Amino acid sequence: MKRHRSFWIPLALMFLIGTALAGVKTDWDQSANFSNYKTFAWGKGTPAKNPLMDQRIVEGVNKRLADKNFLRVEPNNNPDLIVLYHAASGQQTQLNTTSTGGWGWYWGGGMSTTTVNTIPVGQLTVDIGDAKTNKLLWMGSASDTLSNDPQKNQKKLESALDKMFKNFPPQPKK
Repeated sequence: MKRHRSFWIPLALMFLIGTALAGVKTDWDQSANFSNYKTFAWGKGTPAKNPLMDQRIVEGVNKRLADKNFLRVEPNNNPDLIVLYHAASGQQTQLNTTSTGGWGWYWGGGMSTTTVNTIPVGQLTVDIGDAKTNKLLWMGSASDTLSNDPQKNQKKLESALDKMFKNFPPQPKK
């Protein structure tokens, strides 16, 4: 029974950390009326270091905005909205401690082993602002663990963008 507990506790902690990292959030200016906006152009943000991921992010955002009937124009064609994104990657440290022997993991005694794992994480923030006033109107952010498999990362990106733009444009408060 003691070993059984010491196996499940680190596994549960890994699940909780992974769940905490994965997330999509949006926020917007509650007074903005998005029905006044029809076109958008890209501004300079913080692109992903990987050029293929940069391309996937831009294409993914373009597709979702087009699906919402926004037309992409060049920056010199007086767009209504400016869109930019910021991508970052880093590492999260995870400590896993396993106790063996003694009086059980909760009483102390015996031996314990701690392993340190580094988990690659990625963060994406998409900002959308009014091109004429330079006022931020909407922002979406997503964070998740990264994989060594580019196809898995692409699926995570697509899922994050779907969640991020699900309720875009937000409806004005009545």
